[in-house]
Amino acid sequence: MDYRSSMESPETQRNKCAACYRQFNKMEHLVEHMKISYHSGHEPTCGVCKKHCRSFESLREHLIGPLPKQECKNIFSLRGCRFCMMILESPNARRIHQERCQFSSVSAGLTTRMAALGLRDKAMIDYTSSRSPKMVALSCKMVGGGSDGSLDLCARVCITDESDNVVFHTYVKPSMVVTNYRYETTGIRPENLRDAMPLKYAQRKIQEFLCNGEPMWKIRPRGGKGRILVGHGLDHDLDRLQLEYPSSMIRDTAKYPPLMKTSKLSNSLKYLTQAYLGYDIHVGIQDPYEDCVATMRLYTRMRYQKHKIEAYPLPADVQNRSNQVAWRQSEVERMSPNEMLSISRSDYYCWCLDSLA
Repeated sequence: MDYRSSMESPETQRNKCAACYRQFNKMEHLVEHMKISYHSGHEPTCGVCKKHCRSFESLREHLIGPLPKQECKNIFSLRGCRFCMMILESPNARRIHQERCQFSSVSAGLTTRMAALGLRDKAMIDYTSSRSPKMVALSCKMVGGGSDGSLDLCARVCITDESDNVVFHTYVKPSMVVTNYRYETTGIRPENLRDAMPLKYAQRKIQEFLCNGEPMWKIRPRGGKGRILVGHGLDHDLDRLQLEYPSSMIRDTAKYPPLMKTSKLSNSLKYLTQAYLGYDIHVGIQDPYEDCVATMRLYTRMRYQKHKIEAYPLPADVQNRSNQVAWRQSEVERMSPNEMLSISRSDYYCWCLDSLA
Protein backbone atom coordinates (compact mmCIF):
# COMPACT_ATOMS: atom_id res chain seq x y z
CA MET A 1 0.00 0.00 0.00
CA ASP A 2 1.20 3.52 -0.81
CA TYR A 3 2.61 5.16 2.34
CA ARG A 4 0.76 8.37 1.43
CA SER A 5 -2.64 6.67 1.30
CA SER A 6 -2.29 5.27 4.81
CA MET A 7 -2.01 8.81 6.19
CA GLU A 8 -5.08 10.27 4.44
CA SER A 9 -8.80 10.10 5.15
CA PRO A 10 -11.20 8.52 2.62
CA GLU A 11 -12.68 11.98 1.96
CA THR A 12 -9.24 13.35 1.06
CA GLN A 13 -8.42 10.39 -1.19
CA ARG A 14 -11.78 10.64 -2.97
CA ASN A 15 -10.89 13.82 -4.89
CA LYS A 16 -7.22 13.02 -5.37
CA CYS A 17 -5.72 11.95 -8.71
CA ALA A 18 -4.49 8.37 -8.42
CA ALA A 19 -1.65 9.11 -10.85
CA CYS A 20 -0.08 12.49 -10.08
CA TYR A 21 -1.56 12.82 -6.54
CA ARG A 22 -2.96 16.26 -7.27
CA GLN A 23 -5.73 17.14 -4.82
CA PHE A 24 -9.03 18.73 -5.91
CA ASN A 25 -11.79 20.36 -3.90
CA LYS A 26 -14.59 18.80 -5.93
CA MET A 27 -15.03 15.52 -7.75
CA GLU A 28 -16.03 17.27 -11.00
CA HIS A 29 -12.67 19.03 -11.00
CA LEU A 30 -10.88 15.69 -10.71
CA VAL A 31 -12.94 14.34 -13.61
CA GLU A 32 -11.99 17.31 -15.80
CA HIS A 33 -8.34 16.79 -14.85
CA MET A 34 -8.47 13.13 -15.87
CA LYS A 35 -10.05 14.03 -19.21
CA ILE A 36 -7.11 16.24 -20.23
CA SER A 37 -4.16 14.66 -18.38
CA TYR A 38 -4.01 11.36 -20.32
CA HIS A 39 -2.49 9.54 -17.35
CA SER A 40 -1.66 5.91 -17.98
CA GLY A 41 0.59 3.06 -16.96
CA HIS A 42 3.03 4.16 -19.68
CA GLU A 43 4.12 7.27 -17.80
CA PRO A 44 7.46 7.27 -15.91
CA THR A 45 6.58 6.29 -12.34
CA CYS A 46 8.37 6.71 -9.02
CA GLY A 47 9.42 3.31 -7.70
CA VAL A 48 8.85 4.49 -4.12
CA CYS A 49 5.52 6.37 -3.93
CA LYS A 50 4.20 5.29 -7.37
CA LYS A 51 3.56 8.86 -8.50
CA HIS A 52 3.16 9.22 -12.27
CA CYS A 53 5.37 11.83 -13.96
CA ARG A 54 4.98 13.25 -17.45
CA SER A 55 8.64 12.67 -18.32
CA PHE A 56 11.80 11.14 -16.92
CA GLU A 57 12.99 14.69 -16.37
CA SER A 58 10.08 15.41 -14.03
CA LEU A 59 10.67 12.04 -12.33
CA ARG A 60 14.31 13.02 -11.84
CA GLU A 61 13.20 16.31 -10.25
CA HIS A 62 10.80 14.41 -7.99
CA LEU A 63 13.64 12.16 -6.79
CA ILE A 64 16.78 14.30 -6.80
CA GLY A 65 15.75 17.79 -7.89
CA PRO A 66 16.04 21.05 -5.94
CA LEU A 67 12.78 20.28 -4.05
CA PRO A 68 12.46 16.48 -4.07
CA LYS A 69 10.01 14.37 -2.12
CA GLN A 70 12.24 13.67 0.87
CA GLU A 71 11.07 10.09 1.56
CA CYS A 72 11.59 9.16 -2.08
CA LYS A 73 14.95 10.93 -2.24
CA ASN A 74 16.27 9.01 0.77
CA ILE A 75 15.36 5.63 -0.70
CA PHE A 76 16.55 6.56 -4.19
CA SER A 77 19.94 7.70 -2.86
CA LEU A 78 20.48 4.20 -1.47
CA ARG A 79 18.81 1.95 -4.03
CA GLY A 80 18.07 4.00 -7.17
CA CYS A 81 19.78 3.74 -10.56
CA ARG A 82 20.72 7.21 -11.77
CA PHE A 83 20.39 6.20 -15.43
CA CYS A 84 17.03 4.38 -15.72
CA MET A 85 15.62 5.73 -12.40
CA MET A 86 14.66 2.24 -11.23
CA ILE A 87 14.55 1.35 -7.52
CA LEU A 88 16.46 -1.86 -6.74
CA GLU A 89 16.09 -4.23 -3.79
CA SER A 90 19.34 -3.31 -2.06
CA PRO A 91 22.38 -1.02 -2.41
CA ASN A 92 24.40 -3.98 -3.69
CA ALA A 93 21.73 -4.83 -6.29
CA ARG A 94 21.80 -1.16 -7.31
CA ARG A 95 25.57 -1.25 -7.79
CA ILE A 96 25.43 -4.37 -10.01
CA HIS A 97 22.46 -3.04 -12.00
CA GLN A 98 23.98 0.40 -12.54
CA GLU A 99 27.19 -1.08 -13.92
CA ARG A 100 25.12 -2.92 -16.52
CA CYS A 101 22.84 0.05 -17.15
CA GLN A 102 25.69 2.40 -18.05
CA PHE A 103 26.92 2.20 -21.63
CA SER A 104 30.43 2.89 -22.81
CA SER A 105 31.37 5.42 -25.46
CA VAL A 106 31.65 4.25 -29.06
CA SER A 107 34.14 6.91 -30.14
CA ALA A 108 37.23 4.91 -29.24
CA GLY A 109 38.52 3.09 -32.30
CA LEU A 110 35.75 4.50 -34.49
CA THR A 111 38.04 5.81 -37.20
CA THR A 112 39.80 2.44 -37.45
CA ARG A 113 36.48 0.64 -37.60
CA MET A 114 35.13 2.85 -40.36
CA ALA A 115 38.33 2.68 -42.36
CA ALA A 116 38.37 -1.11 -42.13
CA LEU A 117 34.88 -1.19 -43.62
CA GLY A 118 35.95 1.04 -46.47
CA LEU A 119 33.25 3.53 -45.61
CA ARG A 120 35.35 6.65 -45.97
CA ASP A 121 35.38 6.34 -49.74
CA LYS A 122 32.67 3.83 -50.61
CA ALA A 123 28.91 4.09 -50.07
CA MET A 124 26.92 0.93 -49.70
CA ILE A 125 23.74 -0.59 -48.37
CA ASP A 126 24.68 -4.19 -47.92
CA TYR A 127 23.17 -5.94 -44.93
CA THR A 128 24.60 -9.45 -44.87
CA SER A 129 23.10 -10.66 -41.57
CA SER A 130 20.83 -13.70 -41.55
CA ARG A 131 17.89 -11.36 -40.93
CA SER A 132 17.23 -7.90 -42.24
CA PRO A 133 17.01 -5.21 -39.53
CA LYS A 134 13.52 -4.09 -38.56
CA MET A 135 14.78 -1.00 -36.71
CA VAL A 136 17.51 1.30 -38.02
CA ALA A 137 18.93 4.62 -36.82
CA LEU A 138 19.77 7.51 -39.13
CA SER A 139 21.84 10.63 -38.57
CA CYS A 140 23.09 13.39 -40.88
CA LYS A 141 25.79 16.02 -40.56
CA MET A 142 25.23 19.38 -42.15
CA VAL A 143 27.49 21.91 -43.81
CA GLY A 144 26.45 25.51 -44.51
CA GLY A 145 25.07 27.09 -47.65
CA GLY A 146 23.82 30.52 -48.57
CA SER A 147 25.61 33.83 -48.38
CA ASP A 148 26.19 33.58 -44.63
CA GLY A 149 26.62 29.79 -44.43
CA SER A 150 23.58 29.37 -42.16
CA LEU A 151 21.53 27.17 -44.49
CA ASP A 152 21.86 23.50 -43.50
CA LEU A 153 22.94 21.19 -46.34
CA CYS A 154 23.27 17.44 -45.79
CA ALA A 155 26.87 16.41 -46.43
CA ARG A 156 27.16 13.10 -44.62
CA VAL A 157 24.68 10.40 -43.64
CA CYS A 158 24.95 7.20 -41.64
CA ILE A 159 22.52 4.35 -40.92
CA THR A 160 23.07 1.66 -38.29
CA ASP A 161 21.12 -1.35 -37.04
CA GLU A 162 20.18 -2.41 -33.49
CA SER A 163 23.58 -4.01 -32.95
CA ASP A 164 25.53 -0.83 -33.83
CA ASN A 165 26.55 -2.25 -37.22
CA VAL A 166 26.96 0.26 -40.04
CA VAL A 167 24.36 -0.42 -42.73
CA PHE A 168 25.03 2.64 -44.85
CA HIS A 169 27.47 5.53 -44.78
CA THR A 170 28.39 8.11 -47.36
CA TYR A 171 29.41 11.70 -47.91
CA VAL A 172 26.73 13.55 -49.83
CA LYS A 173 27.27 16.21 -52.49
CA PRO A 174 24.77 19.03 -51.81
CA SER A 175 22.77 20.50 -54.68
CA MET A 176 23.89 24.01 -53.61
CA VAL A 177 27.31 25.58 -53.24
CA VAL A 178 28.84 25.01 -49.80
CA THR A 179 29.95 28.27 -48.17
CA ASN A 180 30.83 26.94 -44.72
CA TYR A 181 32.12 23.42 -44.11
CA ARG A 182 31.83 23.81 -40.32
CA TYR A 183 34.97 21.73 -39.98
CA GLU A 184 35.28 22.24 -36.21
CA THR A 185 32.16 20.14 -35.62
CA THR A 186 31.67 18.17 -38.86
CA GLY A 187 35.27 17.30 -39.74
CA ILE A 188 34.24 17.68 -43.38
CA ARG A 189 36.66 19.17 -45.92
CA PRO A 190 36.11 20.16 -49.57
CA GLU A 191 37.91 17.02 -50.79
CA ASN A 192 35.37 14.82 -48.95
CA LEU A 193 32.55 16.19 -51.12
CA ARG A 194 34.37 16.54 -54.43
CA ASP A 195 33.39 13.05 -55.68
CA ALA A 196 30.66 12.39 -53.11
CA MET A 197 27.32 10.72 -53.84
CA PRO A 198 24.76 13.19 -55.28
CA LEU A 199 21.92 14.05 -52.92
CA LYS A 200 19.21 12.64 -55.21
CA TYR A 201 20.99 9.29 -55.48
CA ALA A 202 21.54 9.05 -51.71
CA GLN A 203 17.90 9.93 -51.14
CA ARG A 204 16.72 7.20 -53.48
CA LYS A 205 18.95 4.52 -51.91
CA ILE A 206 17.84 5.42 -48.39
CA GLN A 207 14.15 5.54 -49.37
CA GLU A 208 14.33 2.11 -51.01
CA PHE A 209 16.11 0.66 -48.00
CA LEU A 210 13.60 2.05 -45.49
CA CYS A 211 10.56 0.98 -47.50
CA ASN A 212 12.13 -2.46 -48.01
CA GLY A 213 10.20 -3.21 -51.19
CA GLU A 214 6.85 -1.98 -49.85
CA PRO A 215 4.82 0.91 -51.35
CA MET A 216 4.82 4.02 -49.16
CA TRP A 217 1.02 3.96 -48.71
CA LYS A 218 1.13 0.39 -47.45
CA ILE A 219 3.82 0.83 -44.79
CA ARG A 220 2.63 0.23 -41.22
CA PRO A 221 4.34 -0.45 -37.86
CA ARG A 222 3.07 -4.01 -37.47
CA GLY A 223 3.07 -6.80 -40.01
CA GLY A 224 4.67 -4.81 -42.83
CA LYS A 225 8.11 -4.84 -44.43
CA GLY A 226 8.99 -1.18 -43.82
CA ARG A 227 11.65 -0.42 -41.23
CA ILE A 228 11.17 1.61 -38.05
CA LEU A 229 13.39 4.69 -38.28
CA VAL A 230 15.12 5.95 -35.12
CA GLY A 231 16.91 9.28 -34.74
CA HIS A 232 17.09 12.66 -33.04
CA GLY A 233 15.51 15.62 -34.83
CA LEU A 234 14.48 13.42 -37.74
CA ASP A 235 12.11 16.03 -39.17
CA HIS A 236 15.13 18.16 -39.99
CA ASP A 237 17.31 15.31 -41.27
CA LEU A 238 14.57 13.97 -43.57
CA ASP A 239 13.81 17.48 -44.81
CA ARG A 240 17.46 18.07 -45.72
CA LEU A 241 17.52 14.67 -47.47
CA GLN A 242 14.29 15.65 -49.27
CA LEU A 243 12.87 12.34 -48.09
CA GLU A 244 9.36 11.46 -46.88
CA TYR A 245 8.53 8.62 -44.52
CA PRO A 246 5.33 7.75 -42.58
CA SER A 247 5.23 9.33 -39.12
CA SER A 248 3.92 6.04 -37.68
CA MET A 249 7.32 4.48 -38.49
CA ILE A 250 9.44 7.25 -36.93
CA ARG A 251 10.85 7.09 -33.40
CA ASP A 252 12.36 10.49 -32.64
CA THR A 253 14.16 10.92 -29.30
CA ALA A 254 13.77 14.71 -29.64
CA LYS A 255 9.96 14.45 -29.69
CA TYR A 256 9.23 11.46 -27.43
CA PRO A 257 7.34 12.90 -24.40
CA PRO A 258 9.08 10.79 -21.70
CA LEU A 259 12.47 12.09 -22.92
CA MET A 260 11.48 15.76 -23.16
CA LYS A 261 12.00 18.56 -20.66
CA THR A 262 9.33 19.42 -18.08
CA SER A 263 8.70 22.51 -20.24
CA LYS A 264 7.80 20.10 -23.11
CA LEU A 265 10.81 21.26 -25.13
CA SER A 266 13.34 18.85 -26.60
CA ASN A 267 16.48 17.81 -24.78
CA SER A 268 19.72 17.70 -26.74
CA LEU A 269 21.04 14.29 -27.74
CA LYS A 270 24.23 15.13 -25.85
CA TYR A 271 22.25 15.60 -22.62
CA LEU A 272 20.08 12.50 -23.11
CA THR A 273 23.15 10.34 -23.74
CA GLN A 274 24.96 11.64 -20.66
CA ALA A 275 21.90 11.44 -18.37
CA TYR A 276 20.35 8.14 -19.46
CA LEU A 277 23.21 6.18 -21.04
CA GLY A 278 26.06 7.42 -18.87
CA TYR A 279 28.67 8.63 -21.37
CA ASP A 280 29.56 11.76 -23.34
CA ILE A 281 29.18 12.46 -27.05
CA HIS A 282 29.90 15.48 -29.27
CA VAL A 283 33.32 16.02 -27.78
CA GLY A 284 35.17 17.71 -30.63
CA ILE A 285 34.26 16.60 -34.15
CA GLN A 286 30.82 15.00 -34.27
CA ASP A 287 30.36 11.70 -36.08
CA PRO A 288 26.91 10.60 -37.35
CA TYR A 289 27.73 7.01 -36.37
CA GLU A 290 28.03 8.11 -32.75
CA ASP A 291 24.60 9.79 -32.97
CA CYS A 292 23.04 6.69 -34.54
CA VAL A 293 24.31 4.47 -31.75
CA ALA A 294 23.14 6.87 -29.02
CA THR A 295 19.63 7.24 -30.44
CA MET A 296 19.25 3.49 -30.96
CA ARG A 297 20.37 2.83 -27.37
CA LEU A 298 17.86 5.37 -26.07
CA TYR A 299 15.12 3.86 -28.21
CA THR A 300 15.97 0.35 -27.04
CA ARG A 301 15.92 1.44 -23.38
CA MET A 302 12.48 3.00 -23.86
CA ARG A 303 11.20 0.08 -25.92
CA TYR A 304 11.95 -2.47 -23.21
CA GLN A 305 10.28 -0.52 -20.39
CA LYS A 306 7.96 -2.91 -18.55
CA HIS A 307 4.43 -1.53 -18.62
CA LYS A 308 1.05 -3.05 -17.97
CA ILE A 309 -0.39 -4.49 -21.17
CA GLU A 310 -3.62 -2.69 -22.15
CA ALA A 311 -6.14 -4.01 -24.64
CA TYR A 312 -6.51 -0.63 -26.34
CA PRO A 313 -3.51 1.52 -25.31
CA LEU A 314 -4.17 4.63 -27.41
CA PRO A 315 -6.84 7.31 -26.95
CA ALA A 316 -7.53 7.08 -30.69
CA ASP A 317 -8.61 3.45 -30.39
CA VAL A 318 -12.36 3.41 -31.00
CA GLN A 319 -12.88 0.87 -28.22
CA ASN A 320 -11.30 3.23 -25.70
CA ARG A 321 -13.75 4.53 -23.12
CA SER A 322 -11.61 7.57 -22.33
CA ASN A 323 -12.00 8.79 -25.92
CA GLN A 324 -15.77 8.53 -26.09
CA VAL A 325 -18.93 9.98 -24.62
CA ALA A 326 -18.46 7.38 -21.87
CA TRP A 327 -16.60 10.09 -19.92
CA ARG A 328 -20.07 11.26 -18.88
CA GLN A 329 -19.87 13.39 -15.79
CA SER A 330 -22.53 11.54 -13.82
CA GLU A 331 -21.05 8.13 -14.62
CA VAL A 332 -17.43 8.97 -13.94
CA GLU A 333 -18.16 10.84 -10.71
CA ARG A 334 -19.31 7.55 -9.23
CA MET A 335 -15.90 6.00 -9.94
CA SER A 336 -12.99 5.94 -7.54
CA PRO A 337 -9.74 7.71 -8.62
CA ASN A 338 -8.17 4.31 -9.32
CA GLU A 339 -11.10 3.33 -11.55
CA MET A 340 -10.71 6.59 -13.48
CA LEU A 341 -7.03 5.86 -13.97
CA SER A 342 -7.82 2.37 -15.25
CA ILE A 343 -9.82 3.77 -18.21
CA SER A 344 -7.44 6.66 -18.94
CA ARG A 345 -5.00 6.28 -21.82
CA SER A 346 -1.77 7.93 -22.93
CA ASP A 347 -1.89 10.65 -25.59
CA TYR A 348 1.32 9.40 -27.22
CA TYR A 349 2.46 6.09 -28.69
CA CYS A 350 4.60 4.34 -26.09
CA TRP A 351 7.62 2.65 -27.66
CA CYS A 352 7.15 -0.39 -25.43
CA LEU A 353 4.33 -1.30 -27.84
CA ASP A 354 6.95 -1.97 -30.54
CA SER A 355 8.14 -4.97 -28.53
CA LEU A 356 4.64 -6.47 -28.89
CA ALA A 357 4.65 -6.20 -32.68
